[in-house]
Amino acid sequence: MVDPSGDANGEPNHINAPPAEPEVNPDSEFVKINNQFVIPVVRDEKVVALVVLSLSLEVTTGSREAVYLREPKLRDEFLQVMFNHANSGGFDGVFTQTSKLTNLRRALREVATSILGTVVHDVLVTNIMRQDH
Repeated sequence: MVDPSGDANGEPNHINAPPAEPEVNPDSEFVKINNQFVIPVVRDEKVVALVVLSLSLEVTTGSREAVYLREPKLRDEFLQVMFNHANSGGFDGVFTQTSKLTNLRRALREVATSILGTVVHDVLVTNIMRQDH
């Protein structure tokens, strides 16, 4: 909201200006990967916990169809990345720690890019939960 009376120099006074809108990339869209991923956490040959993850891909606008056509391959490769992450202790302790999730997201993005090419901008973890047994 602008105060029309202005300041001493004739410049309008900004009073209660609405917050800036977050930037939205018009060249991107988000594609939710169907179904959650369930990853076992194994210690001493026993499943000690299950991690449930949901993912979305940020891709170039118009790439939704390509994502869904390649979804079986994406799911297979994503699961392998998540199994490796679990086996290396990535889901132990404070598994939501920024560095752990950054490493996971980076590996997932590399896999997505290898399958879909440059249309992939990012991989987002939209939900994560660990259930200990």
